[in-house]
Order: sequence, then structure tokens, then C-alpha cells
Amino acid sequence: MIETNKLTKCYGHLTAVDALSIYAEPGQVLGLLGPNGAGKTTAMRMIAGFLAPTAGTAHVCGYDVRKQPLEAKRALGYLPEGAPSYGEMTVREFLLFILRVRGLRSDVGRRRFDEVVGRLQLEDALHVSVETLSKGLRRRVGLAQAILHDPPVLMLDEPTDGLDPNQKHTVRQLIDAMARERTILISTHLLEEVHALCNRVVIIAGGKLRADATPAELEARSRYHGAVSFSAPGSGLSQEMLGRLPQAAGIEVDPLDGRVTVFPKPGERILEPVESLLRQQGLEVSEIQLERGRLDEVFRQITLGAETRGNA
Repeated sequence: MIETNKLTKCYGHLTAVDALSIYAEPGQVLGLLGPNGAGKTTAMRMIAGFLAPTAGTAHVCGYDVRKQPLEAKRALGYLPEGAPSYGEMTVREFLLFILRVRGLRSDVGRRRFDEVVGRLQLEDALHVSVETLSKGLRRRVGLAQAILHDPPVLMLDEPTDGLDPNQKHTVRQLIDAMARERTILISTHLLEEVHALCNRVVIIAGGKLRADATPAELEARSRYHGAVSFSAPGSGLSQEMLGRLPQAAGIEVDPLDGRVTVFPKPGERILEPVESLLRQQGLEVSEIQLERGRLDEVFRQITLGAETRGNA
């Protein structure tokens, strides 16, 4: 549904996107993850046909973005970063303008207008100027213009950046509902977005592809994967005692809250031995958790490692 092959964009001596090859399959929510300045927005602009690549190709639903631009853009709904629009228009005027631009008129256009306005709950905002809307409402209007022509592919650039927690929740619910019918590419630097929405992730840094995996596969790279953490206030359980467990590779105690994390040796499972030791000592544990891995740690390893190699 989306495919790039060695997609490259240079500005003089600066290479913003460097031979990027990614793909998104039908029904997939693909997260394009990376730190600020990684090249995410530049890559999306090339896929959308807004920027011409220096080298490489991009396809949307099999259409070459440069050779078949109209066909590619018909298949694509695009929400740019910041959800830009025409502030002097009302929401109704803006969406009707988008319908005309997309060539949707008469009954089909009216039906799509009513469906999208209802789905995004914009009825009360139709006569309000876009420039007076809250950030959350502007994002919803931006999503509305992106799906008015019912495209099979959506690209969303930082769709919840700058929103408050309630607004983020609303927008994520909308994206999750739309993901059942479309292929979606989401650019973000928010790790919480990956857990909330994505079933596959590509990480870029310095314009290059650094990782391509599911969130679970990335978490499995974390040193916390398979570790056990617990809180036992006032337990007095010594690190030495935990360290004697044959399955344990190391112990870590959070200096702020005293939470203990026990790391397993490769191939070992540590949960049952830790629980058994806690029972033997008669200790009450307020919380015990088997860690699945920490995406933020893996993200730092990948992106900071890439930054170090780039500086070298």
C-alpha cells in the first residue's frame, strides 16, 4: 500500500533522508518513529508528492508518486504536521472546498460530507472559523479532510503533538477506528503513540532506517525483557539474597522509590524463583511485575548509537 525504495532527499551537502526503503501492508498501522530532525516529515512529504526526491522512488497503492501523481494522490489521505488549513474559512466551507478539490460533487459528495462530519463529531463546529478552533478540533478537521474522499491509505504526521491528554485520547480513538478499514502510516516521536496505535514500527535517525520490527520485537531487545520488578516496602530483603538465585544476572534498586528489579541470565526465567524466595521470607509484596521490555530504552540505544556513528 505504501512502498519506498532508496528514497533520498538532499539539501546541498545535507542529506535529510538517506536511501530509505520501507513498506506498509494492507490493514497495517505502521509507526515511523524517530527523534526530532530524523527525517520523518521529509520522508512523508516525498511520499505525498509534496517534495520531489533527490533519488529513489515512492509508490502508493502501486502508483509511482512522480510518474502517476494524480492516481497516487487519489489513493492517499494526508494529514500534515500541525493540521494546516484555511483559517478564515468555517469548518463547513473548508470541507466543502476539499470536496470540490477532490472532484466529489452531488449525491456522493453530500453523503461523504455527512458521514465524515458525523464520524468526527464536527456538527457543532461547522459554522465556526477554523482559526478559532482548539488544537484538538483542528486535528479532527484535519482528519476529516484526509478521509473525505475515502482513501485506502492514510498518512498522519505527528497527529497528537501538542494536544492535552484528553485530546490525544480522542484522536487516538478515531485513528484506531479508521485503522480497521485502511493502511495507516503515522509519523511520531512519542513512544506512547506506538503502544497505543501501531502494530509495526520503523525507526529512523539521521535520515537512515535503523530498525524495522513489531513493538514486541523491539521490546525484546531491552535488557529489561523478562526481568521481574517488585515493591516490598520495609522488607529488608538484601540484594545479596536475590543475587544468590542461580537464574539471576543482576539486581537494580530504584533510589527514588526502592523498587527492585531482578534481571535474568540469558535463556532463564526469573519470575517463579523470585516469587518463591519472597514466600520463603514471608514478605508481603505490594506489586510484582514481569517486564516485557522498555521501548524507550531500545529507542535510545538505536537512535543515540546512530548519532554517535554519524558524528564519528
